[in-house]
Amino acid sequence: MNQPEPQALSFSTLISDIEKGTIKLPQFQRDFVWTKQKSAKLLDSIVKGYPIGTFILWKTKEKLRSIRNLGSAQLPDTPEGDFIQYILDGQQRLTSLYASIKGLKIKRDGRTDDYSEIFIDLSANEDSNVVVTDISESENDKNRLIKVTDLLNKGIKFFSKYPAELHDKIDDYKLRIKSCSFSAILLKEVSLDSATEIFTRINVTGNPLSVFEIMVAKTFDAGKEFDLSEKYNELIERLKEVDYESISNITVLQTVSVLLSKECSKKQLLKLDKKKFIEIWDDTVDAIERTVDYFRSVYRIPVSKLLPYNALIIPFAYFFYRHPDKPTGDSQRYLQDFFWRCSLSARYSSALESKIAQDIKRIDIIIKDRSPKYDYPVDVNPDFIKNNGWFSAGRSFIKAILCIFCYHQPKSFIDDSLVQISNDWLKQANSRNYHHFFPKAYLKKEGKDESVINHIVNICLVDDFLNKRVIHSQKPSKYMKSFQKQNKNLNSTMKSHLIDLDKFKVWNDNYDIFFDKRAKAISNELKERIIPQDIDKKGLIENINDYDESDT
Repeated sequence: MNQPEPQALSFSTLISDIEKGTIKLPQFQRDFVWTKQKSAKLLDSIVKGYPIGTFILWKTKEKLRSIRNLGSAQLPDTPEGDFIQYILDGQQRLTSLYASIKGLKIKRDGRTDDYSEIFIDLSANEDSNVVVTDISESENDKNRLIKVTDLLNKGIKFFSKYPAELHDKIDDYKLRIKSCSFSAILLKEVSLDSATEIFTRINVTGNPLSVFEIMVAKTFDAGKEFDLSEKYNELIERLKEVDYESISNITVLQTVSVLLSKECSKKQLLKLDKKKFIEIWDDTVDAIERTVDYFRSVYRIPVSKLLPYNALIIPFAYFFYRHPDKPTGDSQRYLQDFFWRCSLSARYSSALESKIAQDIKRIDIIIKDRSPKYDYPVDVNPDFIKNNGWFSAGRSFIKAILCIFCYHQPKSFIDDSLVQISNDWLKQANSRNYHHFFPKAYLKKEGKDESVINHIVNICLVDDFLNKRVIHSQKPSKYMKSFQKQNKNLNSTMKSHLIDLDKFKVWNDNYDIFFDKRAKAISNELKERIIPQDIDKKGLIENINDYDESDT
């Protein structure tokens, strides 16, 4: 890499390069956030000859994705074959300067800031603010204030309306701005990886660049019309149609990486070959969409918020990329075992990248119709469920059991219709879809401990109407009798929730028996999905600490 070159940029050169399209903001720069008042302070420093810091520019012919214009100005594309100078440090200052000089109107946060309303106060002394934004409407103010845009662009005829004693000051301020020289450091022949690393180090006090932001810049190809940000958004729009829009951009990137290299560490992701990344994108999308279809149709998981882990998409997409047909027979059983083992054991709650690499080897074995060996146990016995079932919407263990509830397509207590489950409703534990079958207020009056009240065994998936407006804090025997009058199929309805009204002693309001019986019902469902291995019998696992990787 060549050594950075210190440079002095004249006012005219800086503005000219912006308007020619040879100075640009790379995609990974953040939005313009400086207020008009702060921009006026910058101009005030320029007028007074104060230093305003150094701009760092990256000179390259590499074209990055969707280069932003400065402010709202519609600037031209960089001429073909020309070098581009990307701003790595100084975006806020340069945008402020350009917006103020051109009088741009910038829309943000529901308001429009008019940068033509920045003024030079011709009556101010050097010890006070010369450049101001707050003005009164008196005639005296009008005679002493001049817009910065007018100062730089108007001629003698316009200035003649000001008092003669101010003409020298007008000429002086105009000359100060137009003769200003800006300090810059130019980086030449620097790779994109180095440029983004420099940007990240410069901006240590702000948010570091995400892997996705770096990969958007790195994989952009105008000739092939490949824009990762747009491609990802297109995928999410399609997944939104089937309620799987919460699949994160990092999960999609990790899927690409696994398909290309069987690994998904950040280091591996950032060194992926651009050409291969673009070539495999369509196959990645196909594998992800086939995975989503499989989760929805075979495991009957209706929405992505119920997935125990976003990252489960990755090994399954790898399977569908390598395996052209829908799994049947043994491979279907082994995949099911894999899914529930990951979900119930807190598999992806830590060290995700290394565990994905291990699990891809297991998927390779499943593709060959063989059962892989696992080096971690799962426990699906009733006592384990009782001891680990405290209800929190972010826990993978809880989400796994909620997926079991969904598999049985829970019906409405009122009319036996299917319960509608929405991603929007499943973001927190007090979601409209979650209902404590024995109401919390009722159990507290009965002296039950919070650990058994707010428990997955006591949770049902219901409609909003049922949850918020009908049941309230009534005991089950009372509110279920009201539903019995409306729903002649209530017994079968409740079995879709893994509840037997008679055997679970619901009519007697016996929570202890209900708690025990439903834990066994959940356990039986899980046992059908797990293929026992020797490690499961050792009883090494007592409790789990599990959260969706997007929540940790």
